[in-house]
Amino acid sequence: MAGVAAAVWGLPRLTRAAAFEPLQGFEKQSVDPNASKGWKPVSDRKIRVGIAGYGVCQFGAAFGFQDHPNVEVVAVTDLVPDRCAALAKACRCNKTYPSCEKMIEDDRIEAVFVATDAPSHARLCIDALKHGKHVASAVPAVIGSIEDAHRLLAAVKKSGLKYMMFETSYFHTDLYAWRQQYNAGELGKLVYTEGEYFHYAPIPIDSYLGWRLGIPPQWYPTHSNAYYVGVSGGSFTEVSCMGMPSIVPYLQPANNPYRNPFGTEVALFRTSEGGMARMAVSWDTPYAGGEQGRIRSQKQDKASVKTRRPPLPPGIAAGSHGGSHGYLMSEFVESILQDRKPLVDVAQALNMTVGGIVAHQSALKDGEFLKIPQFSLT
Repeated sequence: MAGVAAAVWGLPRLTRAAAFEPLQGFEKQSVDPNASKGWKPVSDRKIRVGIAGYGVCQFGAAFGFQDHPNVEVVAVTDLVPDRCAALAKACRCNKTYPSCEKMIEDDRIEAVFVATDAPSHARLCIDALKHGKHVASAVPAVIGSIEDAHRLLAAVKKSGLKYMMFETSYFHTDLYAWRQQYNAGELGKLVYTEGEYFHYAPIPIDSYLGWRLGIPPQWYPTHSNAYYVGVSGGSFTEVSCMGMPSIVPYLQPANNPYRNPFGTEVALFRTSEGGMARMAVSWDTPYAGGEQGRIRSQKQDKASVKTRRPPLPPGIAAGSHGGSHGYLMSEFVESILQDRKPLVDVAQALNMTVGGIVAHQSALKDGEFLKIPQFSLT
């Protein structure tokens, strides 16, 4: 991909400081001085964690594993030596490995956070599970491959270990509140939901081997699809999706390694409840940005249950992407300590991700309705 990109565009490699400062989603968030009020530890033991990836988003350190009172970061890795050293410094860790594959072999490590390039997520997560390690992953769970989705689900089931995808929309204040109300039965079924992930990128964002360059929008669907799956825990059963060509040069099909013709894709899903969901992902709408959504339900919003996000451990920042980072990391850690299913388990991760893969297939067929595979841990 990198060779194709260089030959076609002749563009220099970009860094976070070049044209994307701050990168969308990493804008500074207001700090809640009472974020830790009422927090109680669920255990006194420390989980030994290995962290992989410190690329353009610097996700390896962004979720705060190194600051959690129940975590010891024992090793880190990045394929680029300078980045690996920077990740070690950020995580206050002395042990580094030249690759995630090598780090996964470390018997001291109980859990791995895979914050690498998206095309490697499924492969590395499966490898970690086979080595007996719990695993958390940045989004999406898989890139463009339904076969990889089935392999990941099988690996989680066989291992009996925890898998969690760090979908940031799950801890947006609105989505979190709706999930609490839905689970309490206050909303009834969801009749209609909308989700949007608009990330304008007139210049390609730097990425390992150019994986971001022209990627089909619906292959990166979880920030928007969470506005149904993350509220209800349900799934999408079928989809009709339309795509629109982009005017951005590197998003033209002749200019991207995916030969993807679309800069924007809008999907209409049928949901597992029988309702509908409109989910849009776009790389080329300069007037819009962010991860957002809306819901319409059968019952009137009562808000009688507790809808405030749970307290964070002392020293853990809520972080970026709507103040979600610290909550996701803490949820994963506590799911291990309490030996329970994590919030964004493998079934929800794949139901969010694979719906987008099939949506892109529909867009290539001019909106043909297509059935979507279903994923479950039972």
